[in-house]
Amino acid sequence: MKNFIQEFKNFAIKGNVIDMAIGIIIGTAFGKIVSSLVSDVIMPPIGIITGGIDFADSSILLKSATETTQAVTLNYGLFINSVIDFVIIALSIFFVIKHLNKFKKKKEEKPTQTSEEVQLLREIRDSLKK
Repeated sequence: MKNFIQEFKNFAIKGNVIDMAIGIIIGTAFGKIVSSLVSDVIMPPIGIITGGIDFADSSILLKSATETTQAVTLNYGLFINSVIDFVIIALSIFFVIKHLNKFKKKKEEKPTQTSEEVQLLREIRDSLKK
C-alpha cells in the first residue's frame, strides 16, 4: 500500500494530473464549439440540400405513448449529428498534431552550432591523438 501511495504522490507532483485536467477542460470547451458549429452552421445547409430535413428531429417511433408511458423513439438524427461532431473534432486534432509534428521536425533539423572554443578544443584533441 505504501508503494501505491508513493507512486500516486510522484504522479501528482510531476504535474500529470494538472496537465490532464487542463486538457479535459479545453477539450470540453472545444467540443461545445464544434457541436455548435455542426448544429448551427453545418446541418442547416445540409437540411436545405436534403429537402428541409432536420436531422436533429429525425427519429423512428418504436412504441407509441400511452397514458402511463412516454413514446419510445430511436433518435438516429442525433446520432448523425454526433458522428459529424466526432469527425470534425478528429480532423481538427489531426491537423493540430500534424502541424506540431512539422514544427518539432524543423526544430530537430536545425544543426547545433558549436562555439569556436569547442571546435578548437576538438582540433587540439584530434591532433594529440595523432
